[in-house]
Amino acid sequence: MSSIGDEASAMDTGDLDALVRRIDPDRWLSSRFIGDPAARADVIALYAFDNELARAPRVASNALLGEIRLTWWREALDEIFEGRPVRRHPTAQALAQAVARHGLDRTQLETLIDARYRELDAAAMSEAEALDWARDTGGVCAQLAARILDPATEAKMALAGGSAWALGKRLADTPELRPTFLKVIHAARSACRGLSLAAFPAVAHAALAGRPSTHDLARRLRLTLSVARGRI
Repeated sequence: MSSIGDEASAMDTGDLDALVRRIDPDRWLSSRFIGDPAARADVIALYAFDNELARAPRVASNALLGEIRLTWWREALDEIFEGRPVRRHPTAQALAQAVARHGLDRTQLETLIDARYRELDAAAMSEAEALDWARDTGGVCAQLAARILDPATEAKMALAGGSAWALGKRLADTPELRPTFLKVIHAARSACRGLSLAAFPAVAHAALAGRPSTHDLARRLRLTLSVARGRI
C-alpha cells in the first residue's frame, strides 16, 4: 500500500480549493459566500481534512487499512498541536495554518477522525448511530467553520445544519433515514438563526441537503437565496 504522503506527492494539483470544488461541491459552493479570502482558505482546509477522513473507509480494502489511514491523520494532529514539523501533505500543511490562526480545538478535530471508524463497519447504522455520525462529521465540521468565520458567534448553532447536510448525503443509499433527516433539518432551520451573518456560510450548504441533484446554476441560486435570507 502506498503511503498517504506518497499519494499527496502524486496529486496533479496542490490547489486545495480546486480539489474541494471537485469532491465536495456543496460545501465548496457555500464557501464562495465567505468574503475574506484568508478565512475562506482556512475553511477549505477544514473541508479538505474532513474529506481525507471520509476517504479512509472508501479506499481501504479492509477495516485495518482504514484504521491505519485514520491513525496517519491523528499523528498529523500530534505534529500540528505539539509544534513539530508537519508532514508534507497539502491538507495537513493548510490545516496547521488554520489551527494556528484560529486556535481550533483539537478535541473537535479528533471527533471528526473518531466518527469515521463507524464507517469501517459494514453493518447498517441504527437511527441513533446515524444521528451521532452526522453530528460528529458534518455537524462538528460546520461548528469549526463557524468559529473560523466569526469567533464571536454561537458556533454550536451550526451543529444541526451540518448534521442535516451529512444525513442528506446518506439518503440515496439509506432512504429510511428520511424521517430522521426531516427532523434534523427542521431543527437546523431554527438553530441557524442564532448564527451571525458572517458565520452563516458554515451551514448554507444545508439548503441543498436531501434534494435531488440539479443543474449547477439552480444550486447556486438556491444557496444565494439561502445566504441572502439567512435561512436554510
